Amino acid sequence: MAAYDAIVVGAGVTGSAVARELSRRNGRFLVVERASDVCEGTSKANSAIVHAGFDAEPGTLKAKMNVRGNQLMDQISEELDVPFSRVGAFVVCLREEELPRLEELYQRGLKNGVPDLELLTGDEAKALEPNLTDEVCGALWARTSGIVCPFALTLGLAESAAKNGVEFSFNTAVTGLEKTSEGWLVKTNQGDFTARAVVNAAGVYSDTLHNWACEEKLSITPRKGEYCLLDKTAGGHVSRTIFQLPGKYGKGVLVSPTIHGNLLVGPTAVDDPDREDTATTAAGIADLTEKAALSVKNVPMRQVITSFMGLRAHEAGDDFVLGETAECFFDAAGIESPGLTSAPAIGEYLAELIAEKLGLSEKEQFDPLRKGVPHLAAMSAEERAEKIRENPAYGNIICRCEEVSEGEILDAIHGILGARTLDGVKRRTRAGMGRCQAGFCSPRVMDLLSRELGLDLTEIRKNGEDSQIVLEKTRG
Repeated sequence: MAAYDAIVVGAGVTGSAVARELSRRNGRFLVVERASDVCEGTSKANSAIVHAGFDAEPGTLKAKMNVRGNQLMDQISEELDVPFSRVGAFVVCLREEELPRLEELYQRGLKNGVPDLELLTGDEAKALEPNLTDEVCGALWARTSGIVCPFALTLGLAESAAKNGVEFSFNTAVTGLEKTSEGWLVKTNQGDFTARAVVNAAGVYSDTLHNWACEEKLSITPRKGEYCLLDKTAGGHVSRTIFQLPGKYGKGVLVSPTIHGNLLVGPTAVDDPDREDTATTAAGIADLTEKAALSVKNVPMRQVITSFMGLRAHEAGDDFVLGETAECFFDAAGIESPGLTSAPAIGEYLAELIAEKLGLSEKEQFDPLRKGVPHLAAMSAEERAEKIRENPAYGNIICRCEEVSEGEILDAIHGILGARTLDGVKRRTRAGMGRCQAGFCSPRVMDLLSRELGLDLTEIRKNGEDSQIVLEKTRG
């Protein structure tokens, strides 16, 4: 039976951040993930916003981790080769009588230690963002807000952890926890493991793990959010993230540029006990379309190229649950917005607690740098020519929409924590994320996966085991 110093349950952005910070220490660490790859849950379907930190209640863990995570993002993105830009954000007010709430949000941001906040009149805001609606009568400008690629951030954290010695076990679902004299017995569908400490980063299932280990119970409600992603021709409709004044269910429907040049609209917010249902609905899309139009005019919804649903782990106390909640059991539970922003800070915080608890020493040879798959589309003409001279596979374009080459896909398949599925390739290279949404490139990517991994086409999956694409080979 394999024994570890710490086992992290969940390979989303939070679990991967904890794993990377643990990899700075001497010890044996394992991440177990029930899906087939990193970034298969909440981390793959969110707003991709690096929040400034003005929204969370002062003194809460959400506030502290948000502000610290925002501060860390420049260094993290540089070390991990992750696309990130501080485009800023507006929180817009649509009614004169609600302007005091905007002032409250500004004061809350100051209490949280958020720098570079400014209150604007409606005219000032519309001068900077001409597509704001006429109803906008004021705005809070948060200059430190940014946009990031959530796939690249999660992959970067996970690959950095793996590069520094952390082991990963995919398709590994935790089925039970048992306290032992040495720590914990972690039962899974792939066999049992032992660990001196367990980290619970299981997303919408974090209450299940917590309640196995802790006397004081936790309740997580999946909060569903639907989004629409628009074509890159709509990407310049706004230049900053446009929020509406927060309500009971969060920051409301936003309109935002993405780091790759698209436009994102969403999310809705509906609580639902189903932890697996990520299907979009006509009613949800209609709702977000209507609400987006309140703050931003003429959103070109005819240019939607895809819609998707994300699940957020809403905790009944409306705060992150972090720390040692049972002997050598560490929670990272209830991680909803601003979880993506907060992940580096959560990793830093929990790894320090675990290192102190277990007496783990600092590693002398920790390497903070990780390079992602090189992207042909981002290179200059000279750089492209040199890359193709080095490796002719870079001259064979597989995905026309995003200009992704065979060389990039091969790098993704054979890299550390390499891609094994269509979605795995997509998240590492953007093949299939363009206007045609993989209509052209899917068969070609499948052929590369089949060839490089020695798999029959019937064995290729979109994501998990139940997502078979080719059911039966036909004879030509």
